[in-house]
Amino acid sequence: MKNPYYPIDTVVEDVITETPTIKTFVLKPVRPIQFKAGQFMQLTVPGVGEAPFTPSSDPNITERMEISILKTGKVTDTLHDSIGPGAKVGLRGPFGTHFPLDAMKGSNVLLIAGGLGLAPLRAPIFHVTENLGEFEDVHIIYGAKRPVDLLFDYQYEQWRRIYDVELSIIVEEPDPDWEGEVGLITKLLDGVRVDPDRTFAIVCGPPVMFKFVCNRLSDMGIPMQRMFVSLERRMHCGMGKCCRCNIGSTY
Repeated sequence: MKNPYYPIDTVVEDVITETPTIKTFVLKPVRPIQFKAGQFMQLTVPGVGEAPFTPSSDPNITERMEISILKTGKVTDTLHDSIGPGAKVGLRGPFGTHFPLDAMKGSNVLLIAGGLGLAPLRAPIFHVTENLGEFEDVHIIYGAKRPVDLLFDYQYEQWRRIYDVELSIIVEEPDPDWEGEVGLITKLLDGVRVDPDRTFAIVCGPPVMFKFVCNRLSDMGIPMQRMFVSLERRMHCGMGKCCRCNIGSTY
């Protein structure tokens, strides 16, 4: 029986700089790890600590895992500043609830991300684009603070041209070279026309974004039961032991 408290030995194979503050770590564990889109992992840095992150890689690839990390605290600072290819770390998990992608088959899907939220949304994007025949219209709606903060820009044309996904992008603070939309992410929803009774939405990003995006989706007629959000930021042990994975009185 696997010990859920014991990290799986893992080697960092590559580190990809995505933005000035975000890096993607390509990890190879000693044994395959299966996860479903929406679940999260605990990444351990020996001698420093561990923190929860949702994989940003394809769930069908079990021998390697990618995790995109914002430099924002003790563990993430060490990862950004001191961890490179060949370093040894640990992985525990997966934990948490996955997105019900099977229930979304035959429906329209809105994949809505703000900032780093595109990282946990990348796994369901992989699933949907690899199984396009099982879904109706697929929209990726993405907003960032500045153009330099946009994640995975090397995949945008692939999503658009190869997978024929509707991709809309907006930034709040454009630079002189930016030619796209400017404003808040809810502005992009004004141009989306869907059948609300046949549409699901997955929303990932800063918590403040959830309120405005979910309210806008409600205005579009999409019921709350068809909206799903990522609460990775609220996660701790992932096993119900520390009693800190809570929203108010709900654990």
